Amino acid sequence: MNKKELKFVLQEGEGYKIEFKEGKRDIDKEIVAFSNASGGRIFVGVDDNSKIKKIKNSNRLKSQVQTIARNCDPGIKVKVKQFDNILIIEVEEGKDKPYKCKEGFYMRIGANSQKMNRDEVVEFIHQTGKIRFGDVVNKKFNFKKDFDKDKLNDYLKKAKISSVLKRDELLKGLGVLSDGEMNNMGVLLFSKDPQKFFPQSVYTAVVYRNVGGTDVIQRKEIKGSLVEIVDKVMEFVDFYVKVAYKFTGKPARENIYEYPLEAIREAVINSVMHKDYSESGHNNILAIFPDRIEIEDFWIKPKNFILGKTKFRRNPIVTDLFFRIEFGEKIGSGIERMNDICRAEKAPLPKIDVQENYFYVTFKPSPEYLKMAEKVNEKVTEKVTEKVTENQKKILGLIDKNRFITVIEIANKIHISRKSILENISKLKKKGLLKRIGPAKGGHWKVVE
Repeated sequence: MNKKELKFVLQEGEGYKIEFKEGKRDIDKEIVAFSNASGGRIFVGVDDNSKIKKIKNSNRLKSQVQTIARNCDPGIKVKVKQFDNILIIEVEEGKDKPYKCKEGFYMRIGANSQKMNRDEVVEFIHQTGKIRFGDVVNKKFNFKKDFDKDKLNDYLKKAKISSVLKRDELLKGLGVLSDGEMNNMGVLLFSKDPQKFFPQSVYTAVVYRNVGGTDVIQRKEIKGSLVEIVDKVMEFVDFYVKVAYKFTGKPARENIYEYPLEAIREAVINSVMHKDYSESGHNNILAIFPDRIEIEDFWIKPKNFILGKTKFRRNPIVTDLFFRIEFGEKIGSGIERMNDICRAEKAPLPKIDVQENYFYVTFKPSPEYLKMAEKVNEKVTEKVTEKVTENQKKILGLIDKNRFITVIEIANKIHISRKSILENISKLKKKGLLKRIGPAKGGHWKVVE
């Protein structure tokens, strides 16, 4: 430990592998929690606001900490060091899990040490023989060829962490480096091409013309780091989700979206955080249908899992790093947050379907948007009555019902030639009543108010 590293830790704040304590109170809970998770460091003499408080009688405190650790069940070996006025307790991941203190069993979840209930303890005992995928060192990763410095710098900027330390010290502090080697989660977050190592980390985004999902309009395989994937998926959603405008008499108009975008973003973040990346051949999928948006997350359902009650973190490193850049507002409250957003936007609550290997979240259109869209349709009808021909009215009506409709489909419904449809579309564009959004393939029509 040196002053630079301490400055970085204080700036970074508490996290999955860092805990601040003013004194020895509840130290046993923190030691047990780190032993049951992936290990970590406890900084005694630092308050929750990262302010250093002087510790008294450090030698006596060192001895007390060692006694507290030995009295855990089973006993835990810790390293206790002193730097300036701070005591640093280094706790390794335990080899004889689960560990408990006199208050019970504790687990590190995000930046908190939380007590496990009976069912969680039973499930944890079942899982202790497994090696956590994210913590495993990736032997194929070559720093010189594969490390992406820009991705690390971009993350540090988003997390508001200054890069005062050397690369390896930074990565170790973030929990993605062990003995100079990158672990799997580090590869998914900070490599130039994460999909080279884990093709299953691709996120599939698709738009269907029909509710049955058999007629594809656009399909995109979204690649990049886990942080980039979240942003790119939401760019895809933003492009295809419709918006109506509400004029309230104020200078700025109010946008009424077809779906609650922030709730969808929360669902996308959760699907990336909780995906089982150890299994190949299964991509997460976001599908946009004419009547709904559906997110499919591949996972392995934990035993004794109860929706809305069980606190579950498949990839704690990702959860912690996402939390630092405000991807996910609260620990263990993804579904609750989605519901709160939907209530605030007067949108239907998402439907959650939990299966053994898949977790589905389905969003329905906002009634307020549908109501606004209907009013817009009436205005458009009034506007075009005197300006267009009968066939052009029919074309606008069909496009208004289905913005992804093709020229051939319009021709078949109106019973005129494809050439005539193209001529009428050209005239409607010139009149300012119709515009094309995006490319010929994958784009859509927009009836102009």
